[in-house]
Amino acid sequence: MPSSPRILIVDDEEHIRKILTIMLSKKGYQTETAASAPEALELAGKEPFDVVITDLRMPGMDGLELLRRLKNLDLDLIVIIITAFSAVETAIEAMKQGAYDYISKPFREDEILIVLEKALDRREILAENRHLRAVVQKKYDFSNFIGSSEPMQKVFEIIAKVAETKTTVLISGGSGTGKELAAKSIHFNSPRSQKPFVAINCGAVPGSLLESEFFGYVKGAFSGADRVKKGLFEEADGGTLFLDEVSELPPDLQVKILRSIQEEEIRRLGEAATRKVDLRVIAATNKNLQEEVREGRFREDLYYRLNVIQLNLPDLKDRTEDISFLAPYFLDNVMKKNNLGQKKLSASTVRALTQYHWPGNVRELMNVIEQAAIMSEGPIITPDDLPFREESVSPGGISVSVPEDSLDLKAALKEVTAQTERVIIKRILEMTDQNRTQAAKQLGISRRSLINKIQAYGLDLEVSANDRIISE
Repeated sequence: MPSSPRILIVDDEEHIRKILTIMLSKKGYQTETAASAPEALELAGKEPFDVVITDLRMPGMDGLELLRRLKNLDLDLIVIIITAFSAVETAIEAMKQGAYDYISKPFREDEILIVLEKALDRREILAENRHLRAVVQKKYDFSNFIGSSEPMQKVFEIIAKVAETKTTVLISGGSGTGKELAAKSIHFNSPRSQKPFVAINCGAVPGSLLESEFFGYVKGAFSGADRVKKGLFEEADGGTLFLDEVSELPPDLQVKILRSIQEEEIRRLGEAATRKVDLRVIAATNKNLQEEVREGRFREDLYYRLNVIQLNLPDLKDRTEDISFLAPYFLDNVMKKNNLGQKKLSASTVRALTQYHWPGNVRELMNVIEQAAIMSEGPIITPDDLPFREESVSPGGISVSVPEDSLDLKAALKEVTAQTERVIIKRILEMTDQNRTQAAKQLGISRRSLINKIQAYGLDLEVSANDRIISE
């Protein structure tokens, strides 16, 4: 049975320490107390804690300095700040430096317990992410090809099953989903891992050169062939040949590729004899190969030869729960690569990332994180630092936000309803060229009611004077 969470209470006032100890002990938490920041650091250095609850203003070392030093001991340690109402601005500064949340004095018991419960959930997520990263790095040797979402777990299961075999695999997925990374994960976790992994983008090489690229040539095979050259099939002998964008292969070469895969032999250009090769073929495409077959652009026999095992990589928009782990990981890589020190993503930034539609998938996420890391000021990356506009978030859907400290369900629902109503009214007005009569009809409300809502939501300020005249 797992032990109950360990909480360290830090406050120079004895009665505050006693109140919190009694309150948390009743709920089954293990507690330790410290009357000063140095004493807290000494305790934290000797034994691990899940959460630290500390007063902001203490004699000597204050709560901000304690926070910084605790984070040096354990970056994932959850720190909750207790502060007087007059010091709220300082508490917000503490959150920018890594505090999880703050509570103003005088505090209520239910407020403390709710914030603590959320903090422990956060701690658990961080621990699961660390474990996931360790497992994936060990199992797949590619730590940025990760995810805890259900679609990615299915991907990992297929990789684990096919890695030990020689079976051809067809990887499908949108641009930027990580098709080559998936192919490498298969190769480097297979018995062929010590042999070459050879990749070619079939759409990046001119058609006239593809045959010599694949099969090589002998000296004098054609004008300019002044030496013997191995082709990619021979270079990948014993290992894996990765055919990226395989749908771009010209029809005449598709026939020769099929024969080489089936017979496990190739013939260099200008050479009569064949050469045996032992390799595994993994192909990838961002097109619907079945549709390409129906349209006569891809050979059916080659399609079935490649598509023994199909591995479909999900778009990032279909596994947004992975972003909260991928984004910090990419940020850490960017900071190390560019010697930029340390930066963090704010909670609102992570929310904005999960609401974006990611047409470029994981590759675009990496690009966005790198841009934000380099261009942002200060240690915290905010939504304003992201290189995409708010309007591009959740196209076709409605993005609403609820303050993290909101505990009033009715008030939260009212706010969400208002946000949704504003977005819909704005869309209808744009669709009807600001014609309020038509907009009201589409919305199923009276024109007067629509005008009242437009004024209430400030939408009349977003419409030009001419538009307003026309709509009237």
